[in-house]
Amino acid sequence: MSRFIVAISGASGSAYGVAIIKALAGAGHTVAVTASREGLSILKDETGLDWHADSEKAAALKIEKSLKLPKKGAVSYHAEDNLYAPISSGSFGTAGMFVAPCSMKTLAGIANGYANNLVERAADVVLKERRPLLLIPRETPLSAIHLENMLKLARLGVHILPAMPAFYNHPKTVEDMVGFIAGRALDLMGIENKLYPRWS
Repeated sequence: MSRFIVAISGASGSAYGVAIIKALAGAGHTVAVTASREGLSILKDETGLDWHADSEKAAALKIEKSLKLPKKGAVSYHAEDNLYAPISSGSFGTAGMFVAPCSMKTLAGIANGYANNLVERAADVVLKERRPLLLIPRETPLSAIHLENMLKLARLGVHILPAMPAFYNHPKTVEDMVGFIAGRALDLMGIENKLYPRWS
């Protein structure tokens, strides 16, 4: 199985990141998780999940327990200010990275190589190593600056998947709508999933 990075930045829509982590770990992949401080706060506000902890190891255990992951050790956690984390180096091999959700601040940092925290540094590494990177931007409406940053990254081969749920599958719950976006994100990264009904 493969190793992926999932980052949760400070935008609404942390449920997308949670669904992706659960799906990856459930499929037997290992997941390196990082989150900004704002991302952790919004995660708690929106989902009730509290991943704050005194250590990275304790945070990883909280993630595994809160998501009821089937395998222990499937998740590692790396704090946003830990630039010594393995995911900050190109020598640490991964099959790709998801930023879900991706705030406009994080988007700007990635698009301009700013690497101000571990979320941005890990994405910078994925870009320089030419590994798959997928962003789920969450903002509305979008300014020309936001669009220019997305276009810049799209031209580098980054997958830009805005949080725009479909309605042809008649979603009945918020989970259905989250599953559609998370499932499409996994599709783009070549990961089989059953998070949403397919058009037939």
